[in-house]
Amino acid sequence: MRAVVQRVSRASVTVENEVVAEIGKGFLLLLGVGLGDGSAQAEKLALKVAKMRIFTDSAGKMNLGLMDVGGSVLCVSQFTLMADTKKGNRPSFIEAARGEVAEKLYEEFCRILQREGISLQQGVFGAHMQVELLNDGPVTLILEA
Repeated sequence: MRAVVQRVSRASVTVENEVVAEIGKGFLLLLGVGLGDGSAQAEKLALKVAKMRIFTDSAGKMNLGLMDVGGSVLCVSQFTLMADTKKGNRPSFIEAARGEVAEKLYEEFCRILQREGISLQQGVFGAHMQVELLNDGPVTLILEA
């Protein structure tokens, strides 16, 4: 499992000209599920995200988490994160999990975040989405489990 976490001032997802999810301060999280990923990876990565401290405190240090700042997560599935780009100019997606497996683990990942008390919005799995964000910093991290 691979996630791109961006600290945002705001983010939204639009599907077919309709805003389906939006948050203010928090994380825009793009989630890719790979072959061989399972519940253990979902749990590990979700707990890492829930406890990630990348908001600045009064001393200007990245020391605060989502709960400390009243932030939310906007989670968007993105199989292209699993692309292999080592050879040629066309990415290969053979390492991405099949849709039905990926959707199950995406939903499980989101449930774990909610279980941890994180306010969560979701994109639409498998849909063509327009994702808008205002990256705060910019702060962008890549996490793997």
